[in-house]
Amino acid sequence: MAKIVKLDPINQEVSVQTNDNLLCALLANELNVLEECGGRGMCSTCHVYITAGMDSLSPVNRREMRTLEVITTANKFSRLACQARVLKEGVVVEVPSGMYVSQIDNIEDLIGRRAEENILHPLTGTVLVEAGKLVTRSMITKLKDTKVEVSEYMSKTQDI
Repeated sequence: MAKIVKLDPINQEVSVQTNDNLLCALLANELNVLEECGGRGMCSTCHVYITAGMDSLSPVNRREMRTLEVITTANKFSRLACQARVLKEGVVVEVPSGMYVSQIDNIEDLIGRRAEENILHPLTGTVLVEAGKLVTRSMITKLKDTKVEVSEYMSKTQDI
């Protein structure tokens, strides 16, 4: 049986089958959500905040808890959309705004431009470049290093 999940701040409602995860709802709305780890709860690219209905979701499992612990922007309302399964009605999800480094095709193109939205670290969710800030060459080096770090991390976890 389908459940309705509300997505904030875009004020959309989406139907999700009972026991499907929140990631299904986000992807159904073509939102800017990555699946860096393939939905295994090992990255932070699907980190969301639950503003209502936390008790309508499956409990946090051990893997999700470990991942949430390293996300600097996580709080008691945080969940990984790939791990949170919808069990009952009343779930309201706040989708964090920002762009992950791994979504940027050519990082060099950002030099000398202002970031249109926060640029986030794909594993920790930390803001690497704030929205509106000028992107400098030294920031680009940091972003490239982060992209390599994420690729290495993900290749190691694929073997687990």
